[in-house]
Amino acid sequence: MIEIRPAQHRGTANFDWLFSRHTFSFGNYYDPQQSGFSDLLVINDDIVQAGKGFNTHPHRDMEIFTYVIDGALAHKDSMGTGSAIKAGDVQLMSAGTGITHSEFNHSQTELVHFLQIWLVPDKKGVQPRYQQSHFSQAEKQGRLQLIISPDGTEKSLSVYQDVRVYAGCFNGDEQAQLTLVGNRYAYVHIVRGVLTVNGTVLNEGDGARIRNESLITLQQGQNAEVLVFDLRPNEQPEH
Repeated sequence: MIEIRPAQHRGTANFDWLFSRHTFSFGNYYDPQQSGFSDLLVINDDIVQAGKGFNTHPHRDMEIFTYVIDGALAHKDSMGTGSAIKAGDVQLMSAGTGITHSEFNHSQTELVHFLQIWLVPDKKGVQPRYQQSHFSQAEKQGRLQLIISPDGTEKSLSVYQDVRVYAGCFNGDEQAQLTLVGNRYAYVHIVRGVLTVNGTVLNEGDGARIRNESLITLQQGQNAEVLVFDLRPNEQPEH
């Protein structure tokens, strides 16, 4: 079963420096029917103006990853990490016992467009950690590239949860399949373009909860980029 979350139904936050679209409840946007899915708590689609960003703020006991779509994001945190996260980069921060960080547009002239995604961890009070890796267009083209996993296999970043996240790019006749074993759930988020998922056409910003399926088939992409989450069969995040 596939349940569509249309892009236009997402919550929004619009400030002079930030335009954000919320797939799930976040900040001033609350919908009791959209309080996450399995261990997936937040998908925020953010566009930040040149030179602007999020001032230093705290997090605790959350797995937070950033997927940069266009531009670059400057990151600084209380662990002493400072980096520029560019398009194609994936950054994962385990907040654990507590961290503070800031995120600003690295450019003084261009917008930065990125997804920030929160996953509920399977253990609390861990030592905070920071990871970052680059996944090229070639690694994602016409296939699902593992970018996050519990054990960090295949160059993926290691997360404190039983979840695997894949990124892929599809155009024309390219297609890929993902097998879900043991009644697993999945969530699909269309980063850009158009993609057919199990026979259903999804557009940029659309999402889909997938239950009671053993196979996910991605095909008929039109300059599509997608994230696919392989999740435990839980309805709501426990946090």
